[in-house]
Amino acid sequence: MAKIKKAWFCSACGNESPKWMGKCPACGEWNTMIEEIVTKTPDNSSLTSRVQSFLQGGGNAKPQPLPQVESGQESRIMLGGGCDGDCREGNELDRVLGGGMVKGSLVLIGGEPGIGKSTLSLQIPLFNEGLRTLYVSGEESAAQIKMRAQRLGGAHGNCLVLSETLLENIINEARAAAPQLLVIDSIQTIYSQNIESSAGSVSQVRECAAALLRYAKETGTPVILIGHITKDGNIAGPKVLEHIVDVVLQFEGDSRHAYRILRSIKNRFGSTAELAVYQMCSDGLREVLNPSEMFIPMHGEDLSGIAVAAMLDGSRPFLIEVQSLVSTAAYGTPQRSATGFDVRRMNMLLAVLEKRVGFKLSQKDVFLNIAGGLKVADPACDLAVVAAILSSNFDASIPQGYAFAGEIGLSGEIRPVSQVEKRIAEAAKLGMNKIFVSAFNKPQGKPHKGLQVVQISTVAELVKQIF
Repeated sequence: MAKIKKAWFCSACGNESPKWMGKCPACGEWNTMIEEIVTKTPDNSSLTSRVQSFLQGGGNAKPQPLPQVESGQESRIMLGGGCDGDCREGNELDRVLGGGMVKGSLVLIGGEPGIGKSTLSLQIPLFNEGLRTLYVSGEESAAQIKMRAQRLGGAHGNCLVLSETLLENIINEARAAAPQLLVIDSIQTIYSQNIESSAGSVSQVRECAAALLRYAKETGTPVILIGHITKDGNIAGPKVLEHIVDVVLQFEGDSRHAYRILRSIKNRFGSTAELAVYQMCSDGLREVLNPSEMFIPMHGEDLSGIAVAAMLDGSRPFLIEVQSLVSTAAYGTPQRSATGFDVRRMNMLLAVLEKRVGFKLSQKDVFLNIAGGLKVADPACDLAVVAAILSSNFDASIPQGYAFAGEIGLSGEIRPVSQVEKRIAEAAKLGMNKIFVSAFNKPQGKPHKGLQVVQISTVAELVKQIF
C-alpha cells in the first residue's frame, strides 16, 4: 500500500511546507499552517499548468514590441439597462464592474453569511431573461433554489440549475450547456477528485479556482464565484485566490440592517473607487439610487447631538447622520464608545477639544454612532463628529440644513479634504442651507443656489459660527 503523502499549507497565502511551522516563512502570519493530504501526479493538475493553457501560444510565446500587440475593446455583458427606481439590480452592478461584465472574466463576491451574496447572484439571471445562465450550488438543492427564485419574483427557462460539488462534473455540464454566465455558489464547497484533501482546503480552493479560470478564458464565459469570509472579514482560503480572479467584490454592512454596500476591492477592467448601495427587502435586493436620502432622515423636532457629514467613499459622495451623546460619568471612569467610527480617532478629537479649545470632557461619557449601520473612514467626517459632540455637550441643537466636511489636525486647524466640489454638490442636491469646509479648500465652479459655503480655519471658529 502506497504511503500517504502529507504537507503543511498556510491558510493565508497558500505556501507549502514539508513540516509544521509556527510562523509562515512567506507571509509572516502566525498559526496558519494546516496539514493536508497531497498527491504528486505528473498530469496537468498543478496551478501553473492549468493557468498556462489559456496564455497566448502556451510555451511557444515570443516577445514582441508593445505597439505591435493586437488589442481591442473588451466585450462586456450589460446586466441592466434603463433601470428605474423599482429595479432590483442592474445599472449599479454594471457601474461597479466598470461598465458591465467582461466576457471570460472571473469575478469573486465575498461577504458575511446572510449579507446577500447568493441573492444578488441569483437575481442576475432571474431579471436578465436573455442571458443563458448555469447556476451551480454546492449548498442548496435544486428545489431550494427554486423556492428562493419564486420569493425573488422570477423564474424562466434560460436559467439552468445544477446542484453539484464535484469540479469535473461541473465543467462537463458547463461545456455541454454552453451558458453565457456561470455562477458557482460557493467555491469553498467545490472539490476535485484529483486532490485527496477535503473541500474548502487550501489545495482544493486554489486548484478549483485555477480550473474555473481556465474554463472562463478558453470559452469566453464569465464566471461568478461566491466566497466565504473569515471572522476577520477577509475572504477565506489562500490569498492566491484573490490573485487568480479578475474582479473581487466585497459585500459590507450589518445583516441586521437593511442596507448593504457592494465595494470593488480589485478590478482589472475598471476603477476600484466605485461602490453600490442596496436595500434588502422581502423580495430581494433593491438598488438605492440616492443613498443620502436614506442616511439623513429629517427629524420633526430639533435634537441635540446630531450633525450631518458630507463624506466620500471612493468616488461617490454621501450625506450621513452622526449622532453623539455626552453625559457626566456615573461610575468615575468615563466611557468612550463609537459605532461605525474609529474610537481611537474619536479619542484624538476629544483631546484636541480639551487642549486647543478648552472644553473639559475628560470626566464625561462620550458615545458616538453613525446612523444606518455604516462604517466610515473618511477623515472629512471629523468636523461633523466634533460638531455633534459639542452639540450634545451644550444640549443645543444644530440648525437643520447644516452639513460639515473637514479634517481636524492635532493643532485644532481645519484641514482641506479631497473633491470638495462633489460634497458641496451633494449637499445642494439634498436641499442643505450651509456647508462648513476648510478655509484652505478653494471650491471651483459656479455657486449652488440656496447653499452657502462657509470656510473656517479652526475649531474655535466652528464653535462661534454654530453656538
